[in-house]
Amino acid sequence: MNRSPTKLVAEPVGPQIEVRGLTKIYPGGIEAVKGIDFQVQPGEVFGLLGPNGAGKSTTVGMLATTIAPTNGTARLAGFDVVTDPISARGISAVVFQDPVIDRVLSGRRNLAIHYRLWHIPSAVAKARIDEVVAAFDLGGVIDRPAGSYSGGQRRRLEIARALVSAPGVLFLDEPTLGLDPRIRHELGDVLVTLRSRDGVTVLVTTHYLDEAQRLCDRVGIIHKGRLVAVGTPAALTAALGPHLVELRVDCEPGPVLTLLRSRGLAGDDAFSVGATVTIPLRGASPASVITEVTTLGLPTAGIASRQPTLEDVFLRVTGDCLAA
Repeated sequence: MNRSPTKLVAEPVGPQIEVRGLTKIYPGGIEAVKGIDFQVQPGEVFGLLGPNGAGKSTTVGMLATTIAPTNGTARLAGFDVVTDPISARGISAVVFQDPVIDRVLSGRRNLAIHYRLWHIPSAVAKARIDEVVAAFDLGGVIDRPAGSYSGGQRRRLEIARALVSAPGVLFLDEPTLGLDPRIRHELGDVLVTLRSRDGVTVLVTTHYLDEAQRLCDRVGIIHKGRLVAVGTPAALTAALGPHLVELRVDCEPGPVLTLLRSRGLAGDDAFSVGATVTIPLRGASPASVITEVTTLGLPTAGIASRQPTLEDVFLRVTGDCLAA
C-alpha cells in the first residue's frame, strides 16, 4: 500500500470530537444512547465497541448530523452538530454499515461523481482521485464496475470516496462487518495509513475486540446505551492484572464465586458469565491459586490461567458476551 507523506487534510487544533451528555430517545421512550461523554484528539483512532443494539450506530448518526440528539452536545473541531450542522459536515465524512456505491459504475466514476457533488475543480479532483487510488491500492480495479469488486475492495473504495472532501474527522460504522479475517486485517492497514499519512481523526465502531485492540489508540465500551469504560486497550487490560484464572463449572457460578471470595481467592473484580468464572490475579501466582481452587473440590469442567484480553474487560464491565 502506498504510504506517501502527502497529506489530504489541514493540521487540526484542539479535540476533534467532543461529546457531553449525548442522549437519544426514540418515540415510545426507547433510550438508545444515555448521556455519554468522551473526547477524541487529532489524529487519534478511537474505537467505539459494543454489540448490535448497544447504541454505536446511533452515536455515529448523531455525530454525522443524520440523527438529531435528544439532549447533550457534540462538536466536531468546535462546530456544534445541532446548531452548526453545515460546518460540522464540512469537516467530516462517514462510511455507514450499508454500502452506498453504485455497482454499475466504475470505481473511478463513483469517485468522480462524489467530487462533483463537493464542487471540487476538475484538475484538483483528478489529482485526488489518482492519490486515493494509489493510497488504497485500487489501481488494478478502478476502471472496472464496482459490482465486480471483492468485499474488501468495495470497502476501500467507499473509504477513498469519503476522503473526497479532505475531512478532518472520518466515521467508520462497522467497516469490516461480514468480511473474512484476511480482508479485515487488510482494512486495518487502511486505518493505520489514514492516521500516519493523512492525519485524519478516525472514530470506528466495531464488535471485533481483537481488531480494536490491534488498531485503536483508545476505545470506549458502550453497553445498553451507556459508555461503561474508556481508555487505551493496554490500560484497560492491565487494570485486570497480569494474569487471570478461568474456571468452567458444572453448577451455578454465583455460589462458586461467593465461596472463592470468602476464601480470599477472588476479589470484587472477579466475575462470571455463563458457566465461566474469571478471577483477575493481583499478587498471587496462577499456580498457587489453581492449586488452592482444586483443593476445594468444586465441580469444574476445566481450570487454566492466561493473560487478560480486551474481551475480558468487556465481560467484566458489561456482564455479557459480545454477540454480533
